[in-house]
Amino acid sequence: MNVLCPVCNNDFDAALNGACPFCGFKLAESTQRFEPIVLTDVTNTRMAPVRSSASLRVVRGPQTGIEFRLEGDSIRLGRNPHCEIFLNDMTVSRDHATIERSNSGSYAIVDNHSYNGLWVNNENVDAAELKSGDFIQIGSFCLVYQED
Repeated sequence: MNVLCPVCNNDFDAALNGACPFCGFKLAESTQRFEPIVLTDVTNTRMAPVRSSASLRVVRGPQTGIEFRLEGDSIRLGRNPHCEIFLNDMTVSRDHATIERSNSGSYAIVDNHSYNGLWVNNENVDAAELKSGDFIQIGSFCLVYQED
C-alpha cells in the first residue's frame, strides 16, 4: 500500500518497514517503551548564549545539539509533525507535552497523558515549573531548559 510521507511528501510502500525510506519518518504505530536515562554521567552541560528569553537544547538522544527557542504562550512537543517542537522518535507520544508561559513570563511543562511520561530532573511528573538548568526527558530525548 503506497502512502504519502507527511514530512517530505515522497510516495512510498508502507508495507516495507513502516518508515519513509527518504526521511526516516515512522508512520502511525504504537509508541515504544523506553528506560529513563540516568543523568549522572552527563558531563558537558554548559550552554551557549541563548538568543531568546528561554530555550530547550537537546543534549542526548536524536537531534543532539539542536536548540529550540521558546516563543509564544503555548508550545506543543511531540512526534506529530504539526507540534511546534517536533521530536521524531517512537518513544515520544504524538502529543507528548505542552510548555506554557505564565503571566509572570516563567514557563511550566505539562504531560499530555503520554505513554512514557514526562521526567524533570529524573522525577516522573505530571507538571513542573521550569528553572534554568532543569533536565527534561521526553522519550529518548534529554533536553536542558535555559533562561536568559
